[in-house]
Amino acid sequence: MNQIEPDPHAGHAYTAQPGQKDAILKRLRRIEGQIRGIEKMVEEDTYCIDVLTQVAAVNAALHKVSLGLVEGHVGHCVVDAARESIETDDPGIVDAKVKEATQAIGRLLR
Repeated sequence: MNQIEPDPHAGHAYTAQPGQKDAILKRLRRIEGQIRGIEKMVEEDTYCIDVLTQVAAVNAALHKVSLGLVEGHVGHCVVDAARESIETDDPGIVDAKVKEATQAIGRLLR
């Protein structure tokens, strides 16, 4: 009989906090609207500096979403890994989560 491996990503930070997932989705929908607005600006030959201003606003909004996700990951997933690491005397558990977070942050900074 084959055992199913538990999902290592189960229990995401944004689902652990009440309302967090809805807040992220609301923010992403707002960003989606901003993108549609930029498309319309380009279609209507809006002055390029005005378009760039809106692109900067979208980038800032996406960075804010990213920062919230990183904060949630560290505050929930990394903390849980640290707790499990102590309980099992396996430092590799927390090391893996910290490395995962560091790599994600590195991708955001590119």
